[in-house]
Amino acid sequence: MSRNPLQALQRMVPQALVRELWRTLALSALVGVVAGLGAIAFFTMLEAGRWFFLELMAGYHPASPGGEGALFTPPATELRRWLLVLVPALGGLASGALVFWLAPEAEGHGTDAAIQAYHHKGGQIRKRVPLVKALSAAITIGSGGSGGREGPIAQIGAGFGSALARALRLRPHERRMLMAAGMAAGVGAIFHAPLAGALFSAEVLYSDLDLEVEVLIPSVICSIVAYAVFALWSGWQPLFTTPAFTFSNPLELGPYLVLALAVAGGAILYVRVFYGLRDAFHGLRIPRMLKPALGGLGVGVIAFFLPEAIGTGYGLLQQAIDGRAGVGLLLAVAGLKILATGLSIGSGGSGGVFGPAVVIGGALGGGVGLLLQQVLPGLGLQPGAFALVGMAGFFAAAANTPISTIIMVSEMTGNYQLLVPSMWVCFLAYMLCRRHQLYEHQVPNRFQAPSHLGDMLEAVLRRIPVARVLATRATTQAWEVRPGTDLHTLSELFARSGYSSFPVVDEAGRLQSMVHGRELRTALADHAPDQLVVAADLAHPPLTITPGDDLFLAIRRMTAQRTDELIVVDAGEPTRPLGLISRGDVVSAYHDALVQARDSQAPASQPPEGPGA
Repeated sequence: MSRNPLQALQRMVPQALVRELWRTLALSALVGVVAGLGAIAFFTMLEAGRWFFLELMAGYHPASPGGEGALFTPPATELRRWLLVLVPALGGLASGALVFWLAPEAEGHGTDAAIQAYHHKGGQIRKRVPLVKALSAAITIGSGGSGGREGPIAQIGAGFGSALARALRLRPHERRMLMAAGMAAGVGAIFHAPLAGALFSAEVLYSDLDLEVEVLIPSVICSIVAYAVFALWSGWQPLFTTPAFTFSNPLELGPYLVLALAVAGGAILYVRVFYGLRDAFHGLRIPRMLKPALGGLGVGVIAFFLPEAIGTGYGLLQQAIDGRAGVGLLLAVAGLKILATGLSIGSGGSGGVFGPAVVIGGALGGGVGLLLQQVLPGLGLQPGAFALVGMAGFFAAAANTPISTIIMVSEMTGNYQLLVPSMWVCFLAYMLCRRHQLYEHQVPNRFQAPSHLGDMLEAVLRRIPVARVLATRATTQAWEVRPGTDLHTLSELFARSGYSSFPVVDEAGRLQSMVHGRELRTALADHAPDQLVVAADLAHPPLTITPGDDLFLAIRRMTAQRTDELIVVDAGEPTRPLGLISRGDVVSAYHDALVQARDSQAPASQPPEGPGA
């Protein structure tokens, strides 16, 4: 036994695995650092926008969540409601112009754009998009637009991950992984929720209960590093402060069932209103850059009557958790914030939809909790706990992300005592809302993801050996040729066999070379069949494969060599040809395997009923 533990470990762990581990750790940590710094910069821009537009210009001082303090000293400006009407429109105009001129794909909610880039663009995000998204979102939200932080920061982190992958010339698969990890890092940092950020990036890609497991490890590393960088600057406390909520009475599951129905209905309304307004703005025949200004004017009208419904709304959510907001205010904010979000983001303004959904769910949950407390006074219900559970249930239903949302709300509040009612409400609401999805570029699951079509092909073809295809084909002896075989004979074999490449063997039947299909087609086009052109004139080194190899290797070898056929040779005797395999053979085998798998999963026919059964 070796006395050196390091040497023993090196023998136990393959060096290739160690190199891959260090490579993943280094790339993920680098993306995490940049995402954490990006979260600091974006948060500072948000606070600066809020201070300038809402506090200095309009004199409105929105409350902050318990875990965050104001970066800038509040000005002494008194509330000017008439300016509160105009400020969101001014912000929408500035944001719309910025996006229209520099990066049109930065409009709307950034998480959906990141999902689209993952599935349909190979993880490609233009370099300018993160910066434009950050600036436009800071203006939109800072001026009172109802938007969240997660969309912009997700696109910022994802954009850097994509840029790093391009700079290093990584494969599309690795580029998508770094892009998703960057999205996790941004969300985990700015919401003080590193675990939830990692799970969110893996779960939000699909509308079914499915996870992109390949991105979990880099996402966890990225999210941890980004959270640590951001927390060193902002502090390690949760985003919200919460009382000591508990769940100790099973009878409370009944009222929480009512909450699940309420947040499910609210989530459906949220999705329909958002996309209804988005489509309505899309159909307006006015310049595209003016649409966010028009939406901002609508938000300003809402702000005139209920300022709590604009901006991020996290201060009101803190009041709901603390039990310092009334039923009327909470339900009014829940309803009007649905409208304000559709006007702000649906019109083309930049911002996320997670933040508003959490606020709407919390306000709705708090209002339902207060009403149920009056109806069922003997249960000792805590309306603040209903606000917290409503936060999770509403977004889980709207975004089809029940798992990560439960963890995210727990991390955002620092309260893990309500996991049972949160799971109860989240999964009930998720099942009720599965036909509605807030992120329209989600795909149902991994099997239907465009990014995994190649993986599915590989998985099927790796299970099929060349020998299985060879067993259904005639042996190659029927169309083996000699070096002196003339072009006329080759043309007859070409027409009769269905193949365009042929093995060239010597007198003893040993493989020497092969005639490629492309050279044979060229020769038939350029020469008459009776001209003196023989197989030796067209021959090239043989391209071979063995019966024990799989069809995925066969198709890769055909693609690399730009040929449609390979010669199958004996593994122990490489000069002994056994047959030919073509690209069409591989496609047929793949189709047969899919049909066989489908038939094996079909329900068996029921035996006939009756006396003779």
